[in-house]
Amino acid sequence: MPIQHHSNSLHWRRAIGLLPIGLVLLVLFGGGLSLALLQSLGFAPWYGINSFPDTGYFAALWRDQAFWWSLHYTLYYSAVSTVIGLVLAIALALCLVKAFPGKTIFNHIYKLPLMVPYAVGIALAVIMMGNGGLLSRAAAALGWINDPAQFPRLLNTHAGWGVISVYVWKQMPFMTLAIHAVLVEAGREREEAAAILGANRWQIFREITLPQIGPGIVSSSLICFAFNMGAFEAPFILGGGFPDTLPVLAWRYFNDADYAMQAQGMAAIVSIGLIAGLLIALYLAAYRRYEASLGRL
Repeated sequence: MPIQHHSNSLHWRRAIGLLPIGLVLLVLFGGGLSLALLQSLGFAPWYGINSFPDTGYFAALWRDQAFWWSLHYTLYYSAVSTVIGLVLAIALALCLVKAFPGKTIFNHIYKLPLMVPYAVGIALAVIMMGNGGLLSRAAAALGWINDPAQFPRLLNTHAGWGVISVYVWKQMPFMTLAIHAVLVEAGREREEAAAILGANRWQIFREITLPQIGPGIVSSSLICFAFNMGAFEAPFILGGGFPDTLPVLAWRYFNDADYAMQAQGMAAIVSIGLIAGLLIALYLAAYRRYEASLGRL
């Protein structure tokens, strides 16, 4: 009985300790989310709009073909950059658990993008990948093209190479840190035992390493994907223009002189949250099934 009482007391102390941050999240995140939902449903008296509950703004948004094109590019930029960054992060994390010359210095260098704002990454993309940038000038100097203007256009296209490169450059170190931390905690005993028993590298990675780093993969990729879904700066500056990603589309609605379009812009923001939340829920459900297949749930 005393042990149970101590356990209950410990739970209450932890709950009280989390109360301040919980209240902040409830007020800032929950309040903002509630206000956005109300505005998207026609409650914005400060704009002279008070038709709550009115789903007409969602209906008008979803009937517009531009919305579906914007959703396509939003998902494309978000998913492709997350997958590319994840593959590179897994490879880098696997390298970092091994000893090699200069590892200490490299262990600091690869983290540098974490300390650099996205705006700086966007500026670097313009300097490196523009038709008058370093890559085009280097190609001309090497004789691959006659003039830097002949360099393939990488920025401001719907292929999104500039947007994807900024996301990957910025987020790969974050995913590497998460995966590397799991690898260090798990140790290499099981891998070494499998190698002694005759397993090849692919078998070791598929059967041992991949299940071990699953939590790091899921947590880091979810954070990066969710951020990319709502990111504004890179698609706005480096994207291909109309049709824009959903955050840029919402921004254009907010800048419209018609206040009704601002309510429709809020409907676009809420739609981003709904779609991202649905995709994240499906991703987590698939991961839980994978964990269950391993007997860990």
